[in-house]
Amino acid sequence: MQDDRLISAKVLAEDDTAETSVRPKRLEDYIGQNKVKENISIFISAARERGSSLDHVLLSGPPGLGKTTLATIIANEIGKTIRKTSGPAIERPGDLAAILTNMEPGEVLFIDEIHRLNRAVEEIMYPAMEDFNIDIVIGKGPAARTLCLDIPPFTLIGATTRPGLLSSPLRDRFGINHRLDFYEENDLAEILMRAAGILGLEVDPAGAREIARRSRGTPRVANRLLRRVSDYALVKGDGSISCSMARLALEKLEIDEFGLDNVDRMILDAVIAKFGGGPVGLETLAAAVSEENDTITDVYEPYLLKLGFIQKTPRGRIATEHAYRHLGYMAAGGSVKISGLFDE
Repeated sequence: MQDDRLISAKVLAEDDTAETSVRPKRLEDYIGQNKVKENISIFISAARERGSSLDHVLLSGPPGLGKTTLATIIANEIGKTIRKTSGPAIERPGDLAAILTNMEPGEVLFIDEIHRLNRAVEEIMYPAMEDFNIDIVIGKGPAARTLCLDIPPFTLIGATTRPGLLSSPLRDRFGINHRLDFYEENDLAEILMRAAGILGLEVDPAGAREIARRSRGTPRVANRLLRRVSDYALVKGDGSISCSMARLALEKLEIDEFGLDNVDRMILDAVIAKFGGGPVGLETLAAAVSEENDTITDVYEPYLLKLGFIQKTPRGRIATEHAYRHLGYMAAGGSVKISGLFDE
């Protein structure tokens, strides 16, 4: 269900070309995440002063916040090439060995979804990260022997949406560890104005702010909504995006003022109407809305938790007063009520 959601933070087919055109190339153009930017800038400067490779970097956080973009910027800032791959794509130790032995000194290797690395591949990664060498087993049985190969110094940048799934030995080998958080509305509005300038779209600040308000704190979602609102403005207006035009377009797309779509509202409604406001277990909730457990926890819950619409307790998920009011249950006279949580 989440694969074709307009406000999904996952990469959709239409995003590849559009995202590439508006992605910043330098730290100075990267908007938001100020603490992360400041620290990375210092670490890059220090590595440059020492004349050594930048320490390995782990970037974590929900999808769509700019981990891949930041990895590319880091490579640009240190003046090195970046090679991109993903955890699931490296199936065997030999695949990783082929990548590492063909790298130039100081290059950057970016591994997305690094928490999905095969454990056998991880074992090869440890000495590569620490000592810049890899052990290759040649042959089988009694005739097998281990060959130690030196590899050029490199910087590994790993990205993950689920840092808790990283093994401790791998996590501990990253000298720089940063988490990217949801963006503030002002930063998203600035990102949208910059993207509009690159794409040649006419957007006024109030229109950008209206889109930013409904973008779930995620630049990828903001840029996607900008394109859809632009389409609407082109057909229903003169092509310019004002606050009223943005609001009208987003209402037609069924994205409310909090950035929730019909799937988010269905989850909240299920907790309130079907389970009396909770607590309801993850498996029960997933079955009620026909979703996978991981999809609920990775895709939908983070933003609902951020907004304070649900709470996670040892007994399950609970809908808060904010969720009741947002869906109109309180205004309807409290036809559904969580006993003891709040007064009507």
